[in-house]
Amino acid sequence: MTVSLRSRKVSPSQTLSISALSNQLLAQKKDVINLAAGQPAFATPDHIKHAAIEAINNNMTRYTAVDGTAELKQAVCDKFKRENGLSYTSDQIIVSGGAKFSLYLLCQAVLDKGDEVIIPAPFWTTYPEVVKLADAAPATIATNAAQGFKITANQLEGLITSSTKVLMLNSPNNPSGACYTADEFAELAAVLEKHPNILICSDEIYEHFVFDGHKFTGILNACPQLYDRTIIINGVSKAYSMTGWRIGYAAGPPHLIAAMKKIQSQSTSNPCSISQIAAQAALQGPLDFLEDVRRDLTAQRDFLVDSLNRIDGVSVLSPPGSFYLLPDCSGALQRLDYASNDLELAEHLLEEFLVATVPGIAFGLPNHLRISFPGAFKDIQRAAERFTAALGG
Repeated sequence: MTVSLRSRKVSPSQTLSISALSNQLLAQKKDVINLAAGQPAFATPDHIKHAAIEAINNNMTRYTAVDGTAELKQAVCDKFKRENGLSYTSDQIIVSGGAKFSLYLLCQAVLDKGDEVIIPAPFWTTYPEVVKLADAAPATIATNAAQGFKITANQLEGLITSSTKVLMLNSPNNPSGACYTADEFAELAAVLEKHPNILICSDEIYEHFVFDGHKFTGILNACPQLYDRTIIINGVSKAYSMTGWRIGYAAGPPHLIAAMKKIQSQSTSNPCSISQIAAQAALQGPLDFLEDVRRDLTAQRDFLVDSLNRIDGVSVLSPPGSFYLLPDCSGALQRLDYASNDLELAEHLLEEFLVATVPGIAFGLPNHLRISFPGAFKDIQRAAERFTAALGG
């Protein structure tokens, strides 16, 4: 029996594949340093875990509303007002099993065969795949380090066609760490205002991971005129280190949220009831603990950037946001005899030097590696030594 054409269009997640191989090596007692996983290293804060335990003890284990409990949706609205200065009502919010599934629902709700979605590269690996699962076509825009891995207004204008349905933006960015400024958003908005049928999807999952005095700015903060045609994707996975709890949410026009809700009702139904209680506690609780997290991440970022830039044939920008580095290994690859591309390089680093990274090709940027730098500083130091040994710098 053959599998569907839809399933054959989609590539498996290389991030998850490498993390799985890394875990296999760890199970064999190998000294693996995992710089592939896209998650914080700190534990979920205690007050969030206690809320979940109390929910279990109180038998909060039944179905909830398909789109999330009323209390959690109100907590999401309050979060947007308090942290982002944006006003939403509950009918503009849907809670799902992770930000990834919120993206999937959006694509299923708005895309048809023949539609195109503009995706700046480098991009999170899931973006083009969820577009293909909706029978639409990803249209990628290549960026580079010279432009800070951010698209320009001219690039955007040049890719828009009569089939363009959605523009996906991710700031702070995975995998580059790029953060758009208010002026840069305004330049993109000037183009988008000439094309009123294009929906903007703004993935803001890394909003709390900005460094060096930068302040997070979302597209609607800079361009409130786009409010009625923008969907914001977010969740509790990163800021509260709750990747395994699987709670994401989306905010946008009520008719689009209603369409997403209808699809969710016939796919997963409601997200986990216990996780929703925990997410409510997260959103209603403090964020001051992130000051220490950002301080530690800044030190680890700076150390790795300096170490990598010392290697012959490797160059990397110091990102203002997220918690990833995206070193360009093109020069090193020209002289290495064991790897001719980033995929072979990532495999060699894991198998021979026990450092897990993700090849840049997975993010639409060949000859690069994505390095996730949360974790213990001693592991970051050990990883830098292994990179130097492997790349001959």
